[in-house]
Amino acid sequence: MISAISPAGALYFQCRRTAFDSAGVIEFLTELHAEVSGKLLVIWDGASIHRSDEIKQFLREGADQWLTLERLPAYAPELNPDEEVWNRLKNIALSNICCKRLAELEQLARTTLQKIKDSVDIVKGCFAKVGFS
Repeated sequence: MISAISPAGALYFQCRRTAFDSAGVIEFLTELHAEVSGKLLVIWDGASIHRSDEIKQFLREGADQWLTLERLPAYAPELNPDEEVWNRLKNIALSNICCKRLAELEQLARTTLQKIKDSVDIVKGCFAKVGFS
């Protein structure tokens, strides 16, 4: 799963059964750009998929006209509002859950993310938790 949140209270997410790689991140950013008009500022961690040659090429091919990428300091999850989304998912909604099938876990995760998405106050709270008001 990958997600993006905005200080205005919007949550965007994408789920897939395989790990995200740079191509998957580019796909998500492209879909996000189609959903959100105008320029985007993405603040993310220093994961290798965020620093790849594919991402650099994506920017050179024109994404830099609508996308600005800023990297958080290393080992600073306390500065990342998106971490609170994942905390709510993993440690609150899905804690002590035992699913018999991957599809069941996937559906629970999607349902939980949709509930977070539907609550502007929760998304704004993710920013407040890291010091943004």
